[in-house]
Formats: sequence, structure tokens, C-alpha cells
Amino acid sequence: MVLMMNSSLSGYRVLDLTDEKGAFCSRLLADMGADVISVEKAQTAPSRSPFLAADNFGKRSITLNLESQRGQVIFRQLVETADIIVESYRPGYLAALALDYPQLDAINPRLIMASVTDFGQSGDYRDYKSCDMVNSALGGAMFVSGEPGMPPLQPYGNQSYHSAGLFAATGILLALWHRHTSGRGQYIDVSAQESVAATLDHVLVRYFYEGTVAKRQGSLYWNNAFRIFPGRDGDILLTLFYQWETLVEWLAAEGMAGDLADKKWQDKEQRLKHVEHVIAVLERWTRSHTVAELVEKGQAMRFPWAPVNSVAGLLTNPQLRERSFWLQVENPLSVMQAQFPGAPCRLSRSPWQVGSRVPRPGEHNAEVYQKELGLSAGEIEALARDGII
Repeated sequence: MVLMMNSSLSGYRVLDLTDEKGAFCSRLLADMGADVISVEKAQTAPSRSPFLAADNFGKRSITLNLESQRGQVIFRQLVETADIIVESYRPGYLAALALDYPQLDAINPRLIMASVTDFGQSGDYRDYKSCDMVNSALGGAMFVSGEPGMPPLQPYGNQSYHSAGLFAATGILLALWHRHTSGRGQYIDVSAQESVAATLDHVLVRYFYEGTVAKRQGSLYWNNAFRIFPGRDGDILLTLFYQWETLVEWLAAEGMAGDLADKKWQDKEQRLKHVEHVIAVLERWTRSHTVAELVEKGQAMRFPWAPVNSVAGLLTNPQLRERSFWLQVENPLSVMQAQFPGAPCRLSRSPWQVGSRVPRPGEHNAEVYQKELGLSAGEIEALARDGII
């Protein structure tokens, strides 16, 4: 593995004790140049989901049995050299092993430790088992996702865990900044449920300031400004009321304006009150065009319209290709190479760079234990034989 010596977190070491709840956080730290060592369970056959594998880009991997006394001794040696620990064990697990923050802080007072769990380290729910779908439900995101009059829908992907990972990474960066002046590390407690609630955007703002309870609106934007419409060969995001007269003239020129050409529809309140009728007329029109036709002419007329890209459309998108956004990544547990999203922001002097390789579990055992901790080859063989690594 090649570390990025001029990146923002070059020179920092991270011990990664996460599963899918926190692996995205430590992946972000690796992208920023940190030396992230994934501490995985000692096992005879390597196994990772493709999703967890994607969150291991750019990391090193060692195996270690933290429940053994010898494994705990070795881990404490690693802690002496670490700046950051990210973990996602159930609350109380590391404390039972005497590896929680108070114990590790005594070893390394500069240590920053972030725990990413479903409900945090306190509260009535702290010991409940959960998953991303449950967190989306309890965090409120599911309540506003879906079609009107239909049951709530789960947002795509592991959104609660990705949100928690982003907040955890932000907290770690803030803690590093604080450490520059104080010389001390600190503990960071991240709840996936709270992370979901913190990303509800307009939903909570409108409730607190207006008393408005947001409703499920499907493909219609919350303030009726945009909606996704079906075209002849795909979907397109359209404005409903922007440049209304120009839009109606366009429809009328094609004989598809219906009654929207009537003067009464020039009243914005009338359009908002009967938005479903406006949508029905527009949808009949969009179905008669390809997405490319609508986007090309709409952009020329300065409508902020956009196609809804499929996965294949993303991979061939000329803007993303011109900026070399897609990376070729290698997974040693698979014979296939794949493309993967690159860095979402570009720093001119301390680059953010997504790793291009997934390590095999335990791939860096000799490198870390022998070269960095000073264990002999014989000791490493004995640790492997005893199931410690």
C-alpha cells in the first residue's frame, strides 16, 4: 500500500474496529491520507460482503483476537502508536475487555476514539439490536419517503450508517484540531438514529417554525417546485412552475397544453391548489418525448431540467468521465476489477484520494507485527497457530 504523504491526514494512524456501521468513516480517513489499519477477527477463511469490501479501499488489514489476553496486550501496543480509533462494537463490549476509552486514554492521552453505534452509548435503546432499516424508521427518514397514501419506504442503501460515518469523520477532524492546542484526545459518541434525524433537512425546520408535518410526496419535491416525470425512454426532473408562460407556450405549440392555456392558470395559488391536474397534463406531454429531446430544448430555454441518470448513464456521463471521477479498483477476493466513485472534493495541495485496492484480511500481519511492533517471525507463527492473529 502506498500512503499519500502530502494528503491532509498524512502521518496519522487509525485503528479500525468497525463493521458496516462505522467502516465508511474509517474509509474516509484513509481517503484523506491516514494510515488506517483494519483490525479484523482472526479466521481461517476470509469473508467480506462486497459493500464492506468497498469500505476497505486504501486500508491495511491485520487479524487479531481481542478476546484473548495475548491479543489484548498486542492491541494495547498498537494503541501506543495510534492517533485515532474508530469502533462499532455494541456498547459495553470493549469495556468488558478493558479496552474502552478510559483504559486506552491512560495508555495514550492523545488518542481520539469514535464509537459508531445504532443508538449511542447511553439511553434506553443503547443495548437494542438494530439495522439500517430500523434506524431509518426510528430516525424519521422513512416517514417522509414514499408515495402519497402509501406505506413509508426505506431510503436506498445504508443511509443511516453512511450519515453516521460522515458525522463521525467530521467529529474526528474537529477533535484533531482541538488536540493541536490542548495536546489531549477525546471520545466521540455517534448514534446512527441521531444521524438520520440530523439530516431531515426541511422536515424538522418546517415543523419547528411552521408546525407543518411533512407528508410523503413520491417524486414531487416538498414545495412542489420540481417533479420527476416519465419520458418516452426514461425519467426527467422538471420544474412545475418556473417560467410558466414559456412552458405553456411550448406545450401549446405542440397541441398538448390542454386547459393550462386558460388565463386562470396564471395564478400561482390556483396552480398550487390543483397541482395534480397540472402534473397530469405535463405527464401526457413528457411521455411523448425522449428525455434527450426535453433536456436539450429545455436547457436552451434556460429551464433547470436534468435527466435522471441510470447506473449505466452515470458511468458514461461525459462530465464525470472528463473529470476522471471513476476509478479502477482491485479486490483480491475477486478476479474482477470494477469501477468505483473517486474523491467527492478536490484539494489542490493535500489531495483526497480514494484507495484503489481492497486488502485481504490479515494481509499486513507481518508488516505490522514484525516490522512495526518488533515481533519475531517465530512469535508471529505461534500467534497464528494459537488463533491470536
